[in-house]
This record gives sequence, structure tokens and C-alpha cells, in this order.
Amino acid sequence: MTVDTSEWSSEIQKHACRLSEVSLRQRCANKEHVKRQIRKLGPLTIDFSKNYIDQELIQWFKNYLEKQGWNKYSKDLFSGAPINSTENRPVMHWLLRATQSNLPEFNEVKTTFERMRQACRAIHKGEWLGATGQPFTDIVNLGVGGSDLGPRLVCQALDEFALPECKVHFVANIDGSDIHQALQGLSPHNTLFIVTSKSFSTLETLQNATTARDWLKSVGIESDAHWIGVTSQVERAVAFGLSEKNIFPMWDWVGGRYSVWSAVGLSIMLRLGIDQFDAFLSGGAIVDAHMQEVPLEENSAFIMALLSTLYINGYSWQSQAIIPYDHRLRSFPDYLQQLEMESNGKSVNRKGENIDYQTAPIIWGGIGSNTQHSFHQLLHQGKIFSPVDFLIALNPSHHYPEHHRLLIANMLAQAQALMQGKQFNEIENEIKNSDESVINPRIIAGGKPSTIIGFDRLCPKVMGTLIALYEYKVFIQSCAWQINPFDQWGVELGKNLCGPIADALSKKPTSALDPSTSFWIEQYQKN
Repeated sequence: MTVDTSEWSSEIQKHACRLSEVSLRQRCANKEHVKRQIRKLGPLTIDFSKNYIDQELIQWFKNYLEKQGWNKYSKDLFSGAPINSTENRPVMHWLLRATQSNLPEFNEVKTTFERMRQACRAIHKGEWLGATGQPFTDIVNLGVGGSDLGPRLVCQALDEFALPECKVHFVANIDGSDIHQALQGLSPHNTLFIVTSKSFSTLETLQNATTARDWLKSVGIESDAHWIGVTSQVERAVAFGLSEKNIFPMWDWVGGRYSVWSAVGLSIMLRLGIDQFDAFLSGGAIVDAHMQEVPLEENSAFIMALLSTLYINGYSWQSQAIIPYDHRLRSFPDYLQQLEMESNGKSVNRKGENIDYQTAPIIWGGIGSNTQHSFHQLLHQGKIFSPVDFLIALNPSHHYPEHHRLLIANMLAQAQALMQGKQFNEIENEIKNSDESVINPRIIAGGKPSTIIGFDRLCPKVMGTLIALYEYKVFIQSCAWQINPFDQWGVELGKNLCGPIADALSKKPTSALDPSTSFWIEQYQKN
């Protein structure tokens, strides 16, 4: 059965047509429009003005969400009700950022964070020693997906806050080149591994952990002092060889792609220190309060969700570009790919009914100004429409102010060019030529929307606020689309199929495999 959404689809498409009657260039020439669409969220300033938006659209989307059960849905999130319907689990990653709560799970959070702080202090002070009595100088996080992307992003983005006590490295890919490069130059005597896997059965992570264990054994190290586990399956971690006292919990009520705030973030705490990790949590808490206290029509996550839904379902634009004009945020598009597409990449609603509308944009991007010389040509003159989120720090962390002035100029110029374009008459006057074959290739349509998210300096609080903002964007859209953003059965299928294929690679393929898969197994076996 497919749900009939013709009325909703028709309404949002009518808004898209109505809004298109006034160009972005005209909208952005209106100072009142710009003023209305620039909003503050904690340390963030968000400029929505270069978008197709007005108060009528905002009010319609608010009413629509409320008809979809928004009030109960959001209340259930913060009360611990099982809104992950297919797995009958509550969703409480927000609780990891709370400073107080009456929920019983909060005591587990406090206990775990205190254990993390104790471990962090011991490692930093050189009290947690390796098998040969040497302190740890290097930490290697072994994980993939949500067990890698968040910690990797935060450590990379906030490297200027890093402590000298230890360096942190990340290994996610099962490709041996990844762990080979990570271990080069490291000393086994001074290296501590964190195996991060909720199920402690993820193939990539377990293989990398086995390789790391062999690397330690090659110099005679078999001590569990070199290992920390982060998992919900303690018995599996102990069976692998980890000491239970070195294992930190993950909970069913925290999804992998929402777990950077949990013990999954231990590598962040080790790299940046306890105070900076707490500041990161406080940034997320700002958005938690925003969601519970600010009316929808003034809510920044609501506006982000509204615009994305409008472009996907009203204009039928299928992608969203994320372009940080900040080299430190180069992994942010990768992080958001998992957050948005794994969460909302669904084709049935929460009742299990097929839906006939698109959910989740294709997330892509890169870092400015490099992207200006790669894919911006498509953004400006291609037939594919892709709204853009630009991110920029107003003050640099380096001592090259001229670089930063030009960086900001480039970002603002790209947003302006997308918005206003360049029309026939402008080009005609510029080159004094009316020949269409000369002018038409130079025409840039404009009318391409973008959002600018700015902040004073990139710091842990800003990083936490940014991530939580996008988390709530995903959550609000899931209400609009009536889908469950907290399961990922498509991911599970690939995991389940991998085991039998891996077994078949070491022996003759079975008839149970399709002919194409069998062909490639035979090719592998010939080499």
C-alpha cells in the first residue's frame, strides 16, 4: 500500500510556485526581508535570507507539522518514549548533553562520564602505563561509521585545542592501507587502542582490531592495558581480550550516528582535554534548550528543515551541498552524509506504508575555496539545482589576516553569485555585443538558494552547536515525512551479506550466490 500524499504534495508545490514569483535578487534587495531571516542560535549567526522563504510558508509548515503530531513527537523524544518504532527504543542522545534530568538513565551517563574523566587523567598524567611500563603517547581509535566520523571530525576541526600529552589517530576502512598508514611511525610500547563498536561485531572494526593485536604481539605485547573498548556488548569485548574494567558502555537509546556525545567521544576527551569536551557538550545543550523553549516559527532548526523539505518536495531538487569555508571543517560534509542520509533515507513511513515522495537530500560538498575550482561551475550554470550551506568563522585561528579576508570575500561572492546570477542585458552592456552565441554561454541564471552559518571562532562550543543543529533538522524533517530516522535496515543488509561472501572468497563459490558475485570471487581466487 502506498500512502496518498497528493494533498500535501500539492500544497508544498503551490508554495514553491508562489515563492518563485519573486526572485532571490528582489528578496535580498529588501532590507526587512534580510533582517527577518537572520537569526541567532547561541554562538551561531544564521542567514536564511538567500532562500525562498516568507512568513506564509513558515506558518504553513508549522501548521503542517502540528497536524503530523509534532507536539507529541517532540515531547516523546525528551520524555524517553520509544520513538524508534521498529526497534522499540527511546532516543536520548540529547541526555548526554544534559546537566540534570529526572530520567534514571542520567545516572548511568554521569557514572560513565566520570569513568572517562578518570581514564583521561590517568593517561595524560602517565599513570596508565603500557606493558613495558611506558606512558601512552598515541591513541588509535578503531571504529567505522558513527564510531569514527564524529570523533574524527571534532578532533580534526579543533586541533588547535589539542593537548600535547597524546596524539589521536583514526582507522575506519577495512582496506589494509588505512591501518598500515596509521601505525607507521608509532611505537607499540606507547600506543593505546580504543575499539569502538556498539555491537562489537562490525567486520571492519574487528579485523582492524585483530591486525592491531597482531602488531602488538609482534613485539611481545599481550597486555590488556593497551586496550579500551566502547560497546554495548561487554561479553563480546571480553571474549576478544579486553578487560571489563577498560570497557565503557554504549546504550540502545543512542544511535551510532548520534553517539559522538557518548563514550564514543573518549578520543575527543583524550585529544582536547576534559574541559573542552565539556564545552563541546554545552554547545549541543544550547540547541536542546532552543528546541524546547523557542517557538517553531523562530526556531533555527525548524527553518533549516522547512527549507530542505521545500526544495526536496516543492521544487524536486534532490541534493544539498555543504561547503565550509574553513579547512578545519573539511570532514563536515562526510559527517552530515551519514547523519542525514542514513537517518532519513527511507521509503516507508512509521506505519510501514510505502510513501511516494522523496526523503533526505543527497549530501555532498567540499571545502571552499577549493570547490570554486571544481564543482561550482555546475552550481552556477548546470541543470542540477543544489541549495548550499556555507559555513565560515569570522575570526581566524591563524596569523594570516589577509588570507582570511580573501577567504570571506570568496564565500560571500559565491553566495551572491548564486543568488543574483548575471543576465543577458548585463552581459550585453558589458561586452558591447548582442550576438546570442557570444552572450548566452555567459548567462548565469541566479536564483540559486544558499544559507550562511557564521560564528566568531571555531571552538568546542561552536562545534557542539553546529552538530546538534543538524541533528534537529533531521528530526524535524522525519516528522514532516512521517518516517523513523533512527533505524538503518539497509545498512544491516550489507553487513549480513558480507559474511557469506567473505567465506566464499576462501573456497569455491556456492550456488546460493548470484552469477555476477560468483564471477568476481573467481577472479579474486585467480590472483
